[in-house]
Amino acid sequence: MLGALVDAGAGEIAFPTRPVRFIVPYAPGGGADTLARSVGVPLAEIVGQTVVIDNRGGGGTILGSDIAAKAPPDGHTIIMITSTHAVVSSLYKKLPYDPIADFSPVIRVASAPNILVVHPSIGVSTVKELVALATSKPGQLVYASSGNGGGSHLAMELFRSVTHIDLIHVPHRGTGPAMIDLLSGQAKLMFGGLIGTLPHVKSGRLKTLAISSAHRSQLLPDVPTIAESGYPDFEAATWYGVAAPARTPIPVINKLNQAIRQALQDRRFSQRITSQGAAPSPNSPAEFAAFIKTEVAKWGKVVRDAGAHAD
Repeated sequence: MLGALVDAGAGEIAFPTRPVRFIVPYAPGGGADTLARSVGVPLAEIVGQTVVIDNRGGGGTILGSDIAAKAPPDGHTIIMITSTHAVVSSLYKKLPYDPIADFSPVIRVASAPNILVVHPSIGVSTVKELVALATSKPGQLVYASSGNGGGSHLAMELFRSVTHIDLIHVPHRGTGPAMIDLLSGQAKLMFGGLIGTLPHVKSGRLKTLAISSAHRSQLLPDVPTIAESGYPDFEAATWYGVAAPARTPIPVINKLNQAIRQALQDRRFSQRITSQGAAPSPNSPAEFAAFIKTEVAKWGKVVRDAGAHAD
């Protein structure tokens, strides 16, 4: 057990000494909540303490993140952060916390790709053909998104910037309405989550051109990445990770990393995330911190270039 390991050396910090609060800055039932609960079960067994999932949705993850940032930095409060954590500082003019300075990254847990899908009516089968079509019809192809500043919006804006094509953005209030617009043919293309979009691809109502992650998905092994399709700098996967409040002692951060890394190897976790179209992607605290800084800079530029904002 983790507690026994931490207590083993003289002068080391006793951790954990009580239940661990695992904040999820989303409502129950979404991808982040599912992953947090999937990690929480084996994690509780490993550390020998209860892991309490605390859903604090609201404000585009700001509410839950602010609570986590202001919690005592002793490791007994952790938070499931996602790609949104790297975007909020660019989307909102003012935040009650700093997404980098006020958190101690622990570990990246998993990443999940989006897929670039088109309505069959536009008659393209590859990224190259889509770019050629859009280039021949500047400002005419409509793409749908789940909302201004959302993941599907920013992924398409990144795609637009690397391909130099001109598209019309139609934001919606959520993924469901955006998908309806795409399925009807009113919109012609969209980045969609793998699991939610795949049934429409299998039914023939949508066509998949490429996947947004750096590597191909086991669920769609024949679908190329956008990087493979001629744009090597493109990657727009949704990632999930765990962080603690800033100034959490390094030995505690390292023990959390060790315990969560062990939890990710649990069969219950691997089965659950595979069903969500995600893949484990653990790293060290230092690697995760560097990754977050890179993501903040990357998506900050995309947000500024797109003129996106959420307030």
